Amino acid sequence: MGVLEPLHFYERYQNAPKSVYNDLQNLIQDKDYFVLTTNVDHCFQKAGFDKQRLFYTQGDYGLWQCSKPCHNKTYDNESMIKRMVAEQENMRIPSELVPHCPVCGAPMSMNLRADNTFVEDNDWHIAANRYQNFVRRYKDLNIVYLELGVGGNTPGIIKYPFWQMTYKNPNAVYICINLSEAYIPTEIKKQSIGIVDDIGEATSNF
Repeated sequence: MGVLEPLHFYERYQNAPKSVYNDLQNLIQDKDYFVLTTNVDHCFQKAGFDKQRLFYTQGDYGLWQCSKPCHNKTYDNESMIKRMVAEQENMRIPSELVPHCPVCGAPMSMNLRADNTFVEDNDWHIAANRYQNFVRRYKDLNIVYLELGVGGNTPGIIKYPFWQMTYKNPNAVYICINLSEAYIPTEIKKQSIGIVDDIGEATSNF
């Protein structure tokens, strides 16, 4: 028997409990946009955001990878995760449902950037290139860098680059919405808006 982790099922394959993602999608659906996120639950995609405009930098609960990893490929896990949930008893699953790498036989793991075993597969690199192309296209044009709920764990992925791109582009506006960390650097204060509030409450007023 194996241990079931239902958190991944509820976070990845169930809809978000609030309408925040849907409200955001309605807000920007007619605009040229791109979503850079460190979330791994794919709530943006489930809310209707264009998959070609999303870059999940830190992985995806919907993908497995070799835990070693012996090769740079990921595998969709939706059908197996749902089968695990259906066949589990007392939070344990049949041993035959425990996933193993089809190449080397090692246990599979979630495609999450937890350490240096994280697999950046072909789709990851395609999404990364799309994001960089978007950034290059707007580097001197009117653009809003909207940062939502980014904390201090991985500021180098979203927060710091948004500050730097705003500083380099006088046509850019940086907006930060955060319940407790809506900090604005002095160098970009004239181009920025900091909102200390719940994201859902704040965006409902846009």
